[in-house]
Amino acid sequence: MHDFLRPIVIFLGSSALLAGHAHAEAEPLAKDPQEPLRVPLDRAKYRAACPDYKNYAMRNHPPYSSGPMEIPFQRPSRHCRTFESPLVEKVIDDMNEKMIDKDLARIFENAFPNTLDTTVRWHVNGTEKKKKKTTNWVTGGKKDEGKWEGAQSFIVTGDINAEWLRDSTNQLAQYQPLAKKDAAIKSLILGAINTQVEYVIGSPYCNAFQPPPPSGLAPTYGGGEDEVHPIYEPSFVFECKYELDSIAHFLRLVNQFHDHTGSTEFLTPRWYLALDTVLDLLTHQSKPTFDEKTGEFVRNEYTFQRRTNAGTETLSLGGVGNPLNAGTGLVRSAFRPSDDATILGFFIPANAMMAVELKRAAAMLESAGKKKLAAILRTRGKAIEAGIWEHGVVTHKVYGEVFAFEVDGFGSSILMDDANLPSLLALPLLGFVDVSDKTYQNTRKMILEKKGNPYYLKGDYFKGIGGPHIGLQHAWPMSVLTQAMTSDDDEEIEACLLMVKKASGLGLVHESVNVDVAGDYTRSWFAWANSVFAQTILDLASRKPELLFGKGAEAYVVE
Repeated sequence: MHDFLRPIVIFLGSSALLAGHAHAEAEPLAKDPQEPLRVPLDRAKYRAACPDYKNYAMRNHPPYSSGPMEIPFQRPSRHCRTFESPLVEKVIDDMNEKMIDKDLARIFENAFPNTLDTTVRWHVNGTEKKKKKTTNWVTGGKKDEGKWEGAQSFIVTGDINAEWLRDSTNQLAQYQPLAKKDAAIKSLILGAINTQVEYVIGSPYCNAFQPPPPSGLAPTYGGGEDEVHPIYEPSFVFECKYELDSIAHFLRLVNQFHDHTGSTEFLTPRWYLALDTVLDLLTHQSKPTFDEKTGEFVRNEYTFQRRTNAGTETLSLGGVGNPLNAGTGLVRSAFRPSDDATILGFFIPANAMMAVELKRAAAMLESAGKKKLAAILRTRGKAIEAGIWEHGVVTHKVYGEVFAFEVDGFGSSILMDDANLPSLLALPLLGFVDVSDKTYQNTRKMILEKKGNPYYLKGDYFKGIGGPHIGLQHAWPMSVLTQAMTSDDDEEIEACLLMVKKASGLGLVHESVNVDVAGDYTRSWFAWANSVFAQTILDLASRKPELLFGKGAEAYVVE
């Protein structure tokens, strides 16, 4: 038997053995993940023996952390990882050395690289040989000129083999500071931008997508019971729920990349076409339900109906949703970032995010010499921002002036918060307000109390914000991590970290946990939640290093 096949035998006999073996692989890795290994290693044979990570993540694997919880090691074997970065490994080594709480350090070790380890289903760096183009006899080829060219990356959300615009942007966020120094990470994120460009151009109202056609990966079909307008191609789109935050995340991915690298490589004709598509969508979704002058009903460009017994999975009134007023400056969102339907279509967290990202994109475009386009984006961003302060702030009889979760422009509002990002709790992280803002502080107090937020769930085991998506007993660790990142109170932050740590005994962060029952959770493998955990630890390492590294510790900044 060849030596390079021996790890497969170990793997087939015990996946736990191979997981533990990951720290001491015999074969050295190439510095550039895009280059082949410098040993006679058949990656395809290794990959064929790799376990389904969804099941793998549900079981304990050694070596265990030296802390009292003995947190398992949940990274797949190096030969099963989907992308690698030496700088990512350095950050892990640094944090393992510096962090006092070794259980927390192990969760970081598992969570920080989880997107790279498990979710990069396809990546090309743009230098590969391309197939000869065929000219479309109708368009002459001009309409699709540049389509799927350059670096491309398909990033799945975890246990669902599809890419959400929102999830993939957040999954890559903790690697953005590394992109300037790590060419592989830079190529991966640039590829994610280019791939999202094609998704936005192809189906701007959709939230989740199938593998890109050039990848050769088979699609996973869903949404067969949905009636959606505009119609979409099921082999291209996994699900077509229009969520304003998805489009805002498309801009956020670009803005973060530019902020950290200074690069404008993404400013291609295809990107500008995607931006035009976004601006058209914002125009359409700013229209009221009834004509402002005549009062006649104006059917929205987007409608969605699903055959379901869950009210959160479809839109009312023939797929249009509840009426929205004119002249608000706000933009409609049919669904929330939880993928639940909005009740009142002016969803404030997504509008806040869009306002911020439009203005950030305007600054980026202005620096690139696109002053006219920059002015258009800045004007739109300011209009949405003004609309939030005028229509999205309401007076609560207990908490004073607070941000509403949703409004309709007629005076109705929904007062609550959901765990999924963007949320009201995350408004400072979005860049919409400073954490010290009085309206935000009033809102924060309201949504972190049961009497103020119907989806603040508290039990004997866990407490935090949940949402309709999972039900009335499960809170999301993501909300507790957001609470930590928006707090300056050491005791509050430490309590948040302790709760999440206790709920992450398998070494990864779950989607939600039962507030009363330990071990009752949803999704063992949810890359977005792991990314938020990593972002929280890195935030505290920079902002409050003493909480992680001990008294007098210096700040640790990833760059």
